[in-house]
Amino acid sequence: MNKIDLAFTPALEQAQLIKNGEISPLELVEVYLERIQNLNPQLGSYFTVTAEEALADAKGKTEQLAVSKENLPPFFGVTISIKDLTSVVGVRCTYGTPVLMNQIASYDDGIVSKIKAAGFTILGKTATSELGSLPYTEPLGFPPARNPWNLEYTPGGSSGGAAASVAAGLSSIAQGSDGGGSIRGPAFCCGVVGIKPSRGRISFAPVGDRLSGISVNGPIAHTVADAAALLDVMSGYITGDPYWLQDPNPSFLVATKQNLGSLNIAFSNTLLPVGEADPICQKSVLETVKILAEMGHKVNEISLDLNDLIEPFRLVWQSGVVAAGIPSAALDKVNQWLAEHSCNAGEYLQAVAQMQIIARRIVALFDNFDVLVLPVFMHPTIRVGEWAELPPEAALAKVINWVAPCPPFNASGQPSIAIPMGFNSATGLPLGVQLVGRPAAEATLISLATQIEAAKPWIQHRPTLAT
Repeated sequence: MNKIDLAFTPALEQAQLIKNGEISPLELVEVYLERIQNLNPQLGSYFTVTAEEALADAKGKTEQLAVSKENLPPFFGVTISIKDLTSVVGVRCTYGTPVLMNQIASYDDGIVSKIKAAGFTILGKTATSELGSLPYTEPLGFPPARNPWNLEYTPGGSSGGAAASVAAGLSSIAQGSDGGGSIRGPAFCCGVVGIKPSRGRISFAPVGDRLSGISVNGPIAHTVADAAALLDVMSGYITGDPYWLQDPNPSFLVATKQNLGSLNIAFSNTLLPVGEADPICQKSVLETVKILAEMGHKVNEISLDLNDLIEPFRLVWQSGVVAAGIPSAALDKVNQWLAEHSCNAGEYLQAVAQMQIIARRIVALFDNFDVLVLPVFMHPTIRVGEWAELPPEAALAKVINWVAPCPPFNASGQPSIAIPMGFNSATGLPLGVQLVGRPAAEATLISLATQIEAAKPWIQHRPTLAT
């Protein structure tokens, strides 16, 4: 197997190759570090590359294999990238702001401890928008992250570097986080799989939660099976978590092999008050629905009215900028505006309460169907810097309209998976849809996404830049 093919081999297959002795952890890490050195200057996928640490870790794992291959963790020797909102002990953690450019983490987040225990080798920290607040990754003081399918366009945000690292073959798999579409949007932009899990599925230890539970960690991967297996690794209660769910039985990876029978599936291309999705995005939804109907699932169109959700969600979301504790003068102009127009504590609590009331209504919709198919974003991927010169309020209006299909399910805590569904012929960029499930029903989404993946495979596609 040549180096390029190895770089795009699914993570589960890489793990098996290592266990079979066909490649070593050191060989795999060297492949990715070489690709990062060659391609990251163009892509801006990584803020920090931990080359020395990765090589030392991979060398130790390679030596361990020479002694024994018994009882290896599931991803022994496989590489992963970590989003730069997540702490890895001894590694820079910038949150995408120059103020924290030299901050070194003194601990591992709980999710990182789980990732290390699963045998992964960490390649570095991936690019995020400043404080993770925006759906494009162009923070002050850092090169903008770019889409490997077309460098003029964004890979999305705030997990833009994470999705680009997978799509460009700069990592086997990636960790991201999603507080309003920050996993699903980059997965859509970059043509990979991204799962936003249910609230309580993955711990935010050592802190309690993020923004009253609207933000969650999750996996980004080439395939549904890889994403499911990483979700298995990430999941689980850590002492003191404010929300938690029972562990899956038997696992999310097993769900990729399960047939659910005929499901009741709803779909929509219209979200009030934003309106109809761009025709290109609508086409992806309709194509997905057609595939599902041909599989024997029952499909019905519905309408979604989210008029009274936008304002309380915006207040909760923008409060995260203030919570970071960084002087507003040090932030980019959009975050500066958000910080200066944030609500007080009482207004925040009122917004949370209103959001939770509306979330009950959103969850109640699923009394009548199992899965909802929606666009990920309301129109295709934007260019790097496309909204940079707009006044902050105008830029925010653009952002809110673009990402509109994602925040409702951060508010409700429901799981969602973004999957690729072909390409935009005008730009060469990927297109995709999201599948939304009932609370704690990630297994249903994973099973259904696996069926769609089999009917319309995407793993064979690679960006020209990366080959």
